[in-house]
Amino acid sequence: MGLVHNFAGLVTARVFLGLAEAGLFPGVTYYISLWYRRSEIAVRIAVFFSAATVAGAFGGLLAFGITKMDGVGGKAGWAWIFILEGLLTVVVAIVAYFVINDFPETAHFLSIKERKEVSRRLKEDSSDLASRFDWKFFWQAAWDWKIHMQCIIYWGCLTSVYAFSLFLPTIIKNMGYTSTRAQLMSVPPYVLGCCFTVIAGLLSDRYKLRGPFAIVFLVIGIVGYSCLYGLSSATAQYTAIMVAACGIFPTIPLVITWNSNNIGGSVKRGVGMAMQIGFGNLGGAVASYM
Repeated sequence: MGLVHNFAGLVTARVFLGLAEAGLFPGVTYYISLWYRRSEIAVRIAVFFSAATVAGAFGGLLAFGITKMDGVGGKAGWAWIFILEGLLTVVVAIVAYFVINDFPETAHFLSIKERKEVSRRLKEDSSDLASRFDWKFFWQAAWDWKIHMQCIIYWGCLTSVYAFSLFLPTIIKNMGYTSTRAQLMSVPPYVLGCCFTVIAGLLSDRYKLRGPFAIVFLVIGIVGYSCLYGLSSATAQYTAIMVAACGIFPTIPLVITWNSNNIGGSVKRGVGMAMQIGFGNLGGAVASYM
């Protein structure tokens, strides 16, 4: 995307980027479910998702700094953002290819005894449903109404997160702050959201509850958004943003874990999680018009 010269090229590159990255989030969350018991994955998914929250906190600042390279090598500042961040992603991908193992049974960093112990723990925690690929498991997931409900729940949660991520600097700027100040003030809500995301995962695993915790944090998010809409003071509105961040971000790993925990068989689980996350990402299209 940093090498294109017109809008058509940018859109084409973005489409292919979307195709390439579409499987990352469902793939990683599914991968986590293959290594840990059901009562252990909420905090792991929360830590993974919190990385995206931290990226939201500092991505704007990083982009602000990189745009100062405008004109270097004949490239615009926005092009350097894509080039530098893209190169870092490629380097991480190469390292990950050699570091990440597919399954506990084939993990080279575990001894034979440790592999057997991990497999034993997972078998004790899983159902007896088949894990080999068969199209019937795909269709079971596709027509499972419970997974459909989880798709709708996740869509609702992610819409609020996208609205927050897409418009936070603009919201803060409309409170009367400069663009630079708004970028700086967008960092604390993300950091706070990151902390509460991990805390939510820890508590959810500790008490082995998903739905109730998701509801609690959704209520917190609703309170934050309602106060942001109803209050007029800039200080009060910024406080409402902080409250909203504490509520909306933790719901994502909680809802994903909730869905994963209730799907038996690794094949059906993988399809169900992909359905949930894929459908939920349509929330981005909705949020952009809110």
